[in-house]
Amino acid sequence: MSKKIFSDIEVTKLSKNKNVSKVSNKAITYTFEFKKKFIG
Repeated sequence: MSKKIFSDIEVTKLSKNKNVSKVSNKAITYTFEFKKKFIG
């Protein structure tokens, strides 16, 4: 796990990404479709 804390600006930018379903200052949750395509 990363200890990276995302700034409010980074959270805003990440939330606009179509592959991100949820984002907070501490974590990113990717969409099922993205995980299926790139993780397996």
